[in-house]
Amino acid sequence: MVQESVSMLLPNGIRLTIIPTAKFKTISMALFIHQELAAEKATFTALLPSVLERGSRQYPDNLTLRRELEQLYGAELTTGVHKKGERHLISCSLEMMHGKYVGEGEQMLRRGLSILGGVIGDPLVVNGGFKEEYVVQEKEQLEKTIRSLINDKALYAVERCLQEMCAEERYGVFKYGRIEDLEKIDPASLWRYYRELLSTNPMELYIVGDLDAKQAEEVARETLYFSRGPQRNNLPETAVYVEPAEARFIQEKMPVGQAKLVLGYRTNIAYDDPLYFPLVLYNGILGGFPHSKLFLNVREKASLAYYVYSRLEKQKGIMLIAAGIEGNKYEMAREIIESQVEAMARGQISELELENSRRGLINRLRVQEDNPYQHINRHLDGEVGGKKYSTAEMIRALEEVGLNDIKAVAEKIGLDTVYLLQGEEGVLPDVRQEQ
Repeated sequence: MVQESVSMLLPNGIRLTIIPTAKFKTISMALFIHQELAAEKATFTALLPSVLERGSRQYPDNLTLRRELEQLYGAELTTGVHKKGERHLISCSLEMMHGKYVGEGEQMLRRGLSILGGVIGDPLVVNGGFKEEYVVQEKEQLEKTIRSLINDKALYAVERCLQEMCAEERYGVFKYGRIEDLEKIDPASLWRYYRELLSTNPMELYIVGDLDAKQAEEVARETLYFSRGPQRNNLPETAVYVEPAEARFIQEKMPVGQAKLVLGYRTNIAYDDPLYFPLVLYNGILGGFPHSKLFLNVREKASLAYYVYSRLEKQKGIMLIAAGIEGNKYEMAREIIESQVEAMARGQISELELENSRRGLINRLRVQEDNPYQHINRHLDGEVGGKKYSTAEMIRALEEVGLNDIKAVAEKIGLDTVYLLQGEEGVLPDVRQEQ
């Protein structure tokens, strides 16, 4: 049973949220630093998690750190960078056995939080900068990560569609930044950037487990004691409301055996909008399940796609439809895809489609209850999106959605950008090039 979460501010301005639950034999914790998504900052932000994970002042190298984690019965530490709306987030997460199952009680939580706090708040600094060896190696790794996007053509096509669609918006920035910016980063400049980020930007710590909230707060106060300066509370909000002009067509050519088609739609529906849950159900009916309209009509009936689905960028109010197709089937595939979107706008939705999608979405929510990091992610979504929903509230909202609500969503959705990744031999002579 998951109880109500408890939130409070630590003395240094970190917002602590404790999610008490007896469902897990582990304690899961995640610390996030919020930054605005901006082209000139993205590469710095993306590089930091891997550099921080290499070592803290107390555990100055990977071997020392991993040995300490082994002492905590194989605790797992991970860092990462995330993009939620137009927020860029650095994360540091730790999953560990609950102390009561190994006879250590509160001391396990104290040791785990101390490691987490050390990695984030007391990093290894040498001669006024991060350790040069770590920065050089992690810059090389980040460059490989950025370049590797091209190896997954389906993911590449989705990212390119978003970049073109949001070229004049912060959301168009790639979460791993730009290769050309890596040259500007050295150990001292990266440390200066992080020092300011750590001092002024919003930070949140989430802890999930069978815990007494007051006791967990006391331990967090004692272990995450690093000082911070005056807090920034003015990170820009995500721009959601954008009226698309005439849809643009973007075609890119490279050696691919299977063309990738991505259609980007503006929904103009934010995460805290009353129409958000009707939008979620709309997406489920259109392309979120094997019984959805796109799968049945584009893949099964017309045999035009190897895969086809729709998905929401929920913090940005964007819906994407993606399909892997034969290059010479572009026009037919696009026509059928758009006909399904038009059918939704006309209210051509059967009771079976509606109820199957509703049940599927509710089942997903219930399955997510069994993952502690899904609890954390949902709270984080609420923090970024401006409204927090419990599982019960989300289920109730989905159960109340009717056909008229879905039609209201359909009336707001407009096609913005069509992106086609096409084989070099399959250039289309009769489609519009980039406008």
